[in-house]
Amino acid sequence: MIRKIEKLIILAVFLVVSVSVSAQDGTHGAYSPYSVYGIGDISKEGTAYNKSKGGTGIATRNRKFINYLNPAAVTARDTLSFMADFGLVQNNTVFKQGDLRSCHNTFNIYDFVMSFPIYRSSAFMVGITPYSDVGYDFSSIETKPEIIGNTGNITYDSYGNGSVYQAFLGAGVTFWKKLSIGAEAIYYFGNLDKITRMDYTDQSYRSLNSGSELTVRGLTGKFGLQYEQELGDDLSVTIGATYKMGTNMKGYATNFRYATQSSVTDSLRHTVDTLAARGMRFGDEIGIGIAVNGGEKWSAEFNYLRSDWRKSGFDSAQGFAVSGGSVFSSTVSQSFRAGFEIVPNRNDIRSYLKTCSYRIGAYYDQAYYKLDGNNVNSIGITLGMTLPVYQWHNGITLGVDLGQRSSNRNNMIRERYATFFIGFNIHDIWFRRFQYN
Repeated sequence: MIRKIEKLIILAVFLVVSVSVSAQDGTHGAYSPYSVYGIGDISKEGTAYNKSKGGTGIATRNRKFINYLNPAAVTARDTLSFMADFGLVQNNTVFKQGDLRSCHNTFNIYDFVMSFPIYRSSAFMVGITPYSDVGYDFSSIETKPEIIGNTGNITYDSYGNGSVYQAFLGAGVTFWKKLSIGAEAIYYFGNLDKITRMDYTDQSYRSLNSGSELTVRGLTGKFGLQYEQELGDDLSVTIGATYKMGTNMKGYATNFRYATQSSVTDSLRHTVDTLAARGMRFGDEIGIGIAVNGGEKWSAEFNYLRSDWRKSGFDSAQGFAVSGGSVFSSTVSQSFRAGFEIVPNRNDIRSYLKTCSYRIGAYYDQAYYKLDGNNVNSIGITLGMTLPVYQWHNGITLGVDLGQRSSNRNNMIRERYATFFIGFNIHDIWFRRFQYN
């Protein structure tokens, strides 16, 4: 009976994925008017396991899931196991500014990670995941009579897309079965396009196009540690910490402006600058976490992260700070996250639902920039569960993130979103020696 349920679950999930892939817009990695600033929206890291638990993971040691939020956590595993994780995300957002409303949805892959042991208490992981996304498309019409009375109607269009990805390679080792340390190398790469167009209905005026094409590169490192202390029978506490170094941004920015009338196009400006010469930088990040674990039955965790972007150089750089409208300024981003997980009975052979993992979480995020001196904050709750599939620790993780970013005060844009994600947890024993032929 359980096998039949598992097969139905797999079939249902793949049908959902197939329909979502065929229906997705495919233009944007993410969609938000706020992604026009800086390097766009910085993605929430972690697999579906982390996302469904409020985004926590700095102090997580769970041998059934890959946890790349802390490189020291890679050693929490069965010593002979191969592990992989693949995730999909679908986001639905409703925007509101004053009396204006709109909505948008996107569907994307968000990570692919693999992990396997090296020697005894050491392990290795490699993966790729989005770091930031740019996605927006909005327009406005000139309404001032003194302008349109002379020029005719004018339409302003702004649109952007692109993503910065991070590929990482890390390893960790455990000493005395309590202290784990890890390190990883991270390579940033991607392209971001931001374009503004001004069109006149009066053909005697030339349409203007301006924008920036950003090619972003960077190399940095991340370090982590975890210490686990037994408190009694099936009760322990884990303390974790991470530090990701800030680093100079490589690549270049192509800034352009040209005018078009009929079939004639005139270039008004075209410059290519290296980002390093302009002093662009990725912010550093420090994170701390504490988790209380009731064996493999339940766990509760709290994380705090802080990232300093004040020396990013974004504030006045063309292509990063947008002229006109709100005043953009880089600042310190912060995040508070909490999550809880419970497994009623992992070994129950009568009730499949009792073998599933159930999670709930909450978070409060403060973005790495301010608009007109106002912080851009997000708050939300997460729900999720993992459905075991066949043997070992294979499973399918389903989750949802319900939240809100910003508010309608100070002429800001309020975003209310529901993000659904699916994670495929792959687990197998690859390195055992067979006793019989």
